[in-house]
Amino acid sequence: MKITVLIENRAIDEYFAAEHGLSLYIETSRETILFDAGQTGNFVRNADRLGIDLDKVDFAVLSHGHYDHGGGLFRFLGLNGHAKVYANENAFGTYMNRKGEYIGLDSGLKECGRVIPIGDEHAIRDGVSLYTCNGREPKHPIDSAGLSAVSDGQAAPDAFRHEQYLLIEEDGKRYLFSGCSHKGILNIASWFEPDVLIGGFHLKDVNPDREGRERLTRAARELFSHRTVYYTGHCTGADQFELMKNVMKDRLEYIATGCQLEF
Repeated sequence: MKITVLIENRAIDEYFAAEHGLSLYIETSRETILFDAGQTGNFVRNADRLGIDLDKVDFAVLSHGHYDHGGGLFRFLGLNGHAKVYANENAFGTYMNRKGEYIGLDSGLKECGRVIPIGDEHAIRDGVSLYTCNGREPKHPIDSAGLSAVSDGQAAPDAFRHEQYLLIEEDGKRYLFSGCSHKGILNIASWFEPDVLIGGFHLKDVNPDREGRERLTRAARELFSHRTVYYTGHCTGADQFELMKNVMKDRLEYIATGCQLEF
C-alpha cells in the first residue's frame, strides 16, 4: 500500500501548497482511493506536481461533513467523471464552530448525483469498509470541542454521527483512516485495534503547557499501549504532536503535504 498526502496544514517544502485541511491519495493492490479533498482545490495542484492522475481514482471517501475535508470535492468531480463519493447520510447537516459560524459542506454536493449517502456500516468490497461506530460504547467521553449541530433550529453539542472511518485490510494488516477523530482518538484506537492508523487526533485545542499537558501525556500512553503505529497531522496540533512524540517515540509520525508512505 502507498499513501500520498495531497493536502495538510504543513508541507514538506515550499514546492507544495498547504492549508488547514486534509486529503490523502491511497493506492491499494486493487484500486486508488481519494480520502477527503481539503477545503479548496489546492490538493489538485499538489497531485499534479507529484505526477498523480486524479482521473484514475476509483472512488472517494468523505470522512465527515466539514468544509476542510469536503470543500475540494467539486474540483475533484470536475476532473474525474466516474468516481463515486461515499459520505455518511448525516454529512449534509448544519454544523457550526464555537463562534457559531457554519463549517459544513456546500449543499450543492448533495444534488450532484455522485455523492452516495450510506449508513453506519458499508462494505465497498471485501477488505474495504466504512464504519461510523455510532452504536458503539465510547470508552472515553466524546468532547465536542465547542462544535455544534443544528436540528429543528436548535444547536446542541455535535455528537459527530456524520463521521466515518475507512478500514482497509491488505496483506494481513489493518489500515484505518480517520479524518479528524472527533469521536475521540482513544475510542477509535480501542474500537478497531488497527496495525496502522492515519489521520488527525483533534487535540489542537488542548493546551500542552498547562493542565492539558497531563491529558496529552495520558492519551499518548494509552495510544502507545496498543500495537498500532500512528501517522497524524492536521487537527492534532504541532505542539501537541511534539509532546506526544516524546512519549510514543517511533510509534508516532507526522504527515505533511507531499510526503509518501509505503507499507
